[in-house]
Amino acid sequence: MKKLFSIILFGTLIIPSISNSQLKPIDYQDENQKLSGLLSIPKNGIKSNPGILILPAWMGIDEHAKESAVELSKLGYITFVADIYGVGNKPTNYSEAGQKAGYFKKSINEYHKRIKLALDQLVLQGANADNIVVIGYCFGGTGAIEAARINMKVKGIVSFHGGLGREVSRSIEQIIPRVLVLHGADDPYENEVEIKAFQNEMRTAKADWEMVYYSNAVHSFTDKGAGTDNSKGAAYNENADRRSWKAMVEFLKEVL
Repeated sequence: MKKLFSIILFGTLIIPSISNSQLKPIDYQDENQKLSGLLSIPKNGIKSNPGILILPAWMGIDEHAKESAVELSKLGYITFVADIYGVGNKPTNYSEAGQKAGYFKKSINEYHKRIKLALDQLVLQGANADNIVVIGYCFGGTGAIEAARINMKVKGIVSFHGGLGREVSRSIEQIIPRVLVLHGADDPYENEVEIKAFQNEMRTAKADWEMVYYSNAVHSFTDKGAGTDNSKGAAYNENADRRSWKAMVEFLKEVL
């Protein structure tokens, strides 16, 4: 399970940010839009150079995504945190985040393009192009599922509390990457109709898929910054966070 140390200073809990030395900014382009992701190279990498692309939640590159990148790098994986919005476009509040994430959900081809550009950077930085998994949180979890839907060149995807919806007019193609969906059992943002539609999509696509539910967990259950009030619809759940991380690690060992 991922952990960051903390210290108590005069009664105040201080949680340090990820050390800059552990994450290297990598600039890249989408035509005229500058993008800047974060790379972490393991000190003791796995011989086959497996890579993990991390798609952040709707606020863009955040501490949660950075922490995941560093902790996965400690396990031997080359990691890259994708910049979906671009330099100068990071949301400053939830309203802006909703608008920006909503744009990419509606303009799904643009989302695909930004994910693919980040995937290319992960390979350019040394990851084995034939040995990659995409993981994502919330909005990024939606992106991970999209990577599977269009059969990006990855071995598998992991979606943490991601959106499952698909435009009904889109055709369903066979899905090649393995799919792991980690879902809050009480997530109010995914109704039973959409969940069943997703599961039927996976069956129609002949996907190798798994969906794991976590009790008493709502949306954003891996995000320590989400508070712990389930009534708000998004809240951190320590058990679900720990168990879902463990499920992902086992998935990575098997797939990569």
